Order: sequence, then structure tokens, then C-alpha cells
Amino acid sequence: DSFKPQGLSNMVWAFAKAEVSQSHLFEKVASHIVTLEHLRSFQPQDLSNTLWAFAKAEVPHPNLFAKVADAVITCDDLDRYNPQGLSNILWAFAKAEVSHPNLFKNVADAIITPDDLDRYQPQELSKIMWAFAKAE
Repeated sequence: DSFKPQGLSNMVWAFAKAEVSQSHLFEKVASHIVTLEHLRSFQPQDLSNTLWAFAKAEVPHPNLFAKVADAVITCDDLDRYNPQGLSNILWAFAKAEVSHPNLFKNVADAIITPDDLDRYQPQELSKIMWAFAKAE
């Protein structure tokens, strides 16, 4: 438990961004995260970056995605997640071809009001729409 959540997410993000294949490292990180009792020590950005990295690197780990989805769904306030973070999470699920209808429903419910939609840039909305279309 010497790794901090931000360090783990930054590490896998960097490997994915650099397009350096390290599936064994990704598997170790995912296995560690999945065994945690909860993900409260992870900031929304940590979760977003982690899933983005796994999807970008094309490293499948459905249990990791399910664990993060459950953490997002049970979050008391989805406003803690910035628009880019939520759009990246949905993008990652769609890109990785991992289905989680409850996650998509909760995010849609959270952003459906005009005030919430105003927070989103066109790129974030298009990424969300793409994720919904791909997830269908």
C-alpha cells in the first residue's frame, strides 16, 4: 500500500500516453485497485485517468472497470467529477467495450439539466454522445 492513488493513475496514464506497452504492469495496478475495500482515497481525476489509460492501452480488465463504475455510481455528488473526467470515463467504457448501463444512466441523469449541460464543452458532449452510441 505504499503507492498513492494519484501515483498509480499517473503511471498508467504516462505509459498509455507514450504508447509503451506494459500489460504486465497494468495488470498489477488493476489487481491492486480491485482488491481495495473502497476507492474513497482516489480523486475523481485519478479514476478517470486510470480508466482512460487502460482503454487507450487496450488492456482489458472488466473487474477494474466494474469497481470504478460502482465507485462513481455510489458517489454522493457527481459534481465532484468535472465534465472532462466524466466524459473520459464514459469514453473509456465504450472504447474498452465494457458494458455498465447503470453508470451510463447515472451520468445521464446527472447532466440532463440545462444548468449541468452548460458546464460541458462541445468536445466533452460529443465524447459522451459517442460513448452512448457505442455502448448501445
